[in-house]
Amino acid sequence: MDLSIAYPRSPKVKMSGLVQLARMIDKARAYRENKMSDYIYPCPLDKIILNFLHIDSDVFTIKAVDCGDDEISAWSQEILKDKNATEIDFINNQILERRPDSEDRLKYFREIRNKIDPSREDINTWVDLMDLEEGRLPPK
Repeated sequence: MDLSIAYPRSPKVKMSGLVQLARMIDKARAYRENKMSDYIYPCPLDKIILNFLHIDSDVFTIKAVDCGDDEISAWSQEILKDKNATEIDFINNQILERRPDSEDRLKYFREIRNKIDPSREDINTWVDLMDLEEGRLPPK
């Protein structure tokens, strides 16, 4: 995948019950092909999923390149079989509700948001900012 010409999937897309996983696959594939553009792999949100799955980013990259989405979904479901719905919901909420955690990060967040659409003061999570930046949220 070339992230200079296409966006990765939204972090809100669920695969095996987890948000961010499908996006992480796209970024891992781009990382392996050295076509990341301005994206980061593994980013802090990726690390939440990697830690939850107890998988190293290099191992995940190999899996993402060598396997299709269906195989990765089955593989991750096998890893998740010992997790309960509460644990999965908790991890999903950690990603979906993540906000800037310092004044510097808040300033950076607002600068990006205001360059895209200063009217969108309703955007206050990193996931919503990504979707706004990648054109998945309509203008207000």
